[in-house]
Amino acid sequence: GFGGSTGRAGSRARFKGGDYQAELRLTLRQAMLTHQQTLAVDGKNVRITVPAGIADGQKIKLAGYGQPGVNGGPNGDLYITFRIEEDPTFKRLGDDLYTDASIDLYTAVLGGETIVNALDGQVKMTIKPGTQPNAKLRVRGKGFPVYKNEGRFGDLYVTLKVQLPERLSPKEKELFTQLSNISKQ
Repeated sequence: GFGGSTGRAGSRARFKGGDYQAELRLTLRQAMLTHQQTLAVDGKNVRITVPAGIADGQKIKLAGYGQPGVNGGPNGDLYITFRIEEDPTFKRLGDDLYTDASIDLYTAVLGGETIVNALDGQVKMTIKPGTQPNAKLRVRGKGFPVYKNEGRFGDLYVTLKVQLPERLSPKEKELFTQLSNISKQ
């Protein structure tokens, strides 16, 4: 009979290989730059390019990097989940970054300039006279790179913490008394 031959043909079926799951931890600073990482997957080193602006929990699929297929079937895929560590200085929300900066009382009252740390260097900010404690300033384009959108960045929001002087000289006391009198008029 012909019955036996179908059984043999059936065992020749091609199956796609299984998928692999991997996790990759990055610092916020690493996630800011497009860069290469090497992952060990099933004893093999896989070089991947991590695009700038990748988000925490985001998955990337690498087709064909999973388990080998059966009977010449295609390989499975590799799914990489990214975990971005919290940064001590910057909080990331979408493409925007949030940070704090300290200014002294004189700069808050009289205005002036202050240097603020951004993720990729320093930014000079202009403080308006009469700036209130915890005022939020926005620095355009100094936030996080927009994923897969070369040259586009979110914004940096800076919360200003005003440092009060610990000791006032007699002259300073006099000045602050005058200031408070002016503001009461």
